[in-house]
Amino acid sequence: MHITSRLIGACLLWAGGLTAVAAWAAEPGAEAGAPDIDWLSMGAQLFGGLALFLFGMEQLSRGLKGAAGEQLKDVLARLTRNRVLGAITGAFVTAVLNSSSVTTVLVVGFITAGVISLGQSIGVILGANVGSTFTAQIIAFNVTAIGLPMVALGFLSMTAGSTDRSRYGGEMLMGLGLVFFGMSVMSDGMNPLRSFGPFLDLMAGMERPALGILVGAVFTGLVQSSAATMGIAIVMAADGLIGLPAGIALAFGANIGTCVTAVLAAIGKPVEAVRAAAAHVLFNILGVLLWVAFIPELAEWVRRFSPSAPELEGVARLAAEVPRQIANAHTLFNVFNSMVFLPFTAVLAAVVVRIVPDREEPERVIAKPRFLDRELLDVPSVALQQVRFELGHIGETVRSMYSEMLPALQERSPERFEAITQMGQQVELLAAEVLSFLREQRKRELTDRESEQFTDLMGATAQLEATASVISTDIVALGQKVMELDRRASETMQAILGAMYDDVGEALGTALSAVVSEDERAAQAVLVARADIRRHRDEALRHQAAAMERDDPDTRLRVFRIEMEAVEILKRIYGNARHIARTVLPAEITASKA
Repeated sequence: MHITSRLIGACLLWAGGLTAVAAWAAEPGAEAGAPDIDWLSMGAQLFGGLALFLFGMEQLSRGLKGAAGEQLKDVLARLTRNRVLGAITGAFVTAVLNSSSVTTVLVVGFITAGVISLGQSIGVILGANVGSTFTAQIIAFNVTAIGLPMVALGFLSMTAGSTDRSRYGGEMLMGLGLVFFGMSVMSDGMNPLRSFGPFLDLMAGMERPALGILVGAVFTGLVQSSAATMGIAIVMAADGLIGLPAGIALAFGANIGTCVTAVLAAIGKPVEAVRAAAAHVLFNILGVLLWVAFIPELAEWVRRFSPSAPELEGVARLAAEVPRQIANAHTLFNVFNSMVFLPFTAVLAAVVVRIVPDREEPERVIAKPRFLDRELLDVPSVALQQVRFELGHIGETVRSMYSEMLPALQERSPERFEAITQMGQQVELLAAEVLSFLREQRKRELTDRESEQFTDLMGATAQLEATASVISTDIVALGQKVMELDRRASETMQAILGAMYDDVGEALGTALSAVVSEDERAAQAVLVARADIRRHRDEALRHQAAAMERDDPDTRLRVFRIEMEAVEILKRIYGNARHIARTVLPAEITASKA
């Protein structure tokens, strides 16, 4: 989710909480001797620190996404049928993207594309929860003293770096520094609350699991960032305001609240998206229910293997130990849940299908994109991969148009020609959506490689739309001429056109597959087919020359024009397929095959 909306939600919720505490403190029954707190100053520090924290998380995430780049896309492209490796993939992708909801959106795209099944996708979703704990582990270091030096070094690397690697590294370093500095500002802001009785009573109430889970879920749902919830919990723990059980309850609530993002993302989407979101919700709620009665045991277990500070006492010791313990509990909870549920992904998938059954989609001429999701624009390498999937979706319609061409001409069927026209309108609308998506993508920062891919995909989209236009316009016009001519092509000419039709159709299909999968070998096969297409055209010309000597000149001339127009249309379609294939190949290869 965009940083501004998250920040507004966080500030509104935090402001509401502070107002409630201030009102409580102002009551006549407030404790005698309660400190005189400057609520305005404290609120400014809290909001400012939270703003720095969230902005730092955004910078850190952008740096990770940019540094991962092609590797992230390759990991996603190799999603495996092995559920364990699928979970590892989900954990890695979520750690990089800093968003389990974006991982869920990606999973939906792969389900729709037929790359993985719903059961296989659940493994990835389980891993996504583990990956979301990566942020809490970083935050728990809480090395606030080096926050500003990290900002300075990161900014220097971003501005003075000459390579993408140094710029992305600087962005990560600066983001992490802002996270630590923001935590320091929030900690300073909360300093007066350490001796404020009503607030301490409220924090003590967090030890009750129901209250802690509710607060964590509501805050995370409004902010749509479990990282923000965990960050605040760790800051409060570092200030000695909450203990480990309260931190665990907040972490449980954060796991439930983070499902809100996935649910919102699934609204109005295909049934696959709704099922993926339902799987996310089901898993997270079941996981919390499984653990909620064992919070004391979990806390004790975490204390045993987490770093300790026996040289300290009282609040100072808790402040030194509890932040890391909360982060470890958050990770352990999600890892254990993934291990428990992973063997039952098929069962979970069956339950989700029962909860979200198939629904009939109304037939309509107007088509909608299947893979484009603007939440992915901030991850260019993945967003461009989704564009490839969408081009495959458009390609299915173009190939359907192509398969209707010959039967429509042979049968002289107005109904078939009308179906071709309607499919052409669908392609036009889908292509416009892709181009609009790519224009939005261009506003984001792209690497040199991503800029090349962007240009190639723009070209492939234009060529697909041009192919559909040739079929829906020129073939329909040719069909009208055929219906007006009371004569059919000779058997020899039908054989030549049929062979050329088959070869062009194969080239078109291969070109589309090459674009979707970035298959250079398939793209080269399309270019090599040029010799066969020329041979078919030459055969048609030789046949026409021989026929001109035998048949009536006037009738033969009309037939000649129609038949050669069909040859030229097929040749243009092959030319478009060739241009599509060239977008997959390096410039040196396309130059040699110009």
